[in-house]
Amino acid sequence: MAELKGVFDLHIHSAPDIRERKHDDLELLRKAQNMGVEGFVLKSHQFPTAERAWLLNKLAQKSIAYGSITLNYAVGGLNPAAVRYALELGAKIVWLPTIDAKNHRMKEEKQGGISVIKGKAVVSELLEIMLIIKEYNAVLATGHISKDEIDVVLKTATDTGISNIVVTHPEFHIVGLSIEDQIEIVSKYDNVYFERTFAQPIGKGNYQNNLQANLEAINKVGYQTTLVSTDSGQVENPPWNESLPDYINFLKENGAKEEEVDWMIKKLPMKLLNLN
Repeated sequence: MAELKGVFDLHIHSAPDIRERKHDDLELLRKAQNMGVEGFVLKSHQFPTAERAWLLNKLAQKSIAYGSITLNYAVGGLNPAAVRYALELGAKIVWLPTIDAKNHRMKEEKQGGISVIKGKAVVSELLEIMLIIKEYNAVLATGHISKDEIDVVLKTATDTGISNIVVTHPEFHIVGLSIEDQIEIVSKYDNVYFERTFAQPIGKGNYQNNLQANLEAINKVGYQTTLVSTDSGQVENPPWNESLPDYINFLKENGAKEEEVDWMIKKLPMKLLNLN
């Protein structure tokens, strides 16, 4: 089993949630403590998770869980007040719309959804949110928006002064960034990272192991821009305490050097979480 001391996972789904999950918060905390994991971020498509993280840290008597907020309809979409309160309570990551993104809904042949740009500019609410993210030195994650939206968001967020931007699982077919797209982004920005997750949704509740595709992307785009996360918690996928060490073992067994893996699973997450 991979050595997990000092490791962070910045994308885990857990119960309580609208969707059935593989584990609840308390089970996740126990697994993390048993494995020696340094920290994790709770993600929900509907609810801010800073309150849940606070309670887990009280139980653990140390900082191990971190909160986030995803800007779907349940929190009012692109809602600056919700973002400010979440970050004030300690949330570390602000995800742009996921399941309620206009791009996501369109790809699933559904109506409606939240757009984050108008023409070639971000909407005013998002610009206000970006200024709040900068103020708290939090992470802006792109969620499930389209390539065209990502292009505008990256430029505006960088111009606004946001230090850390994460492109959420770029290989996910809803997002659909090619390796070439990612290489182009890397050539423009030094504050943008790509989150590469254990499994990839392929539609209708089905998933496929994404480790080989991740390895190819890491080799072509660079480990320096890669954040290793599991996106665990789905009942269709392996338990988190299996997928995380399996992911790390796979990278090491396929040529990734120790210092490269340490960057993707320890040092970069610490940078993104603003931890010393």
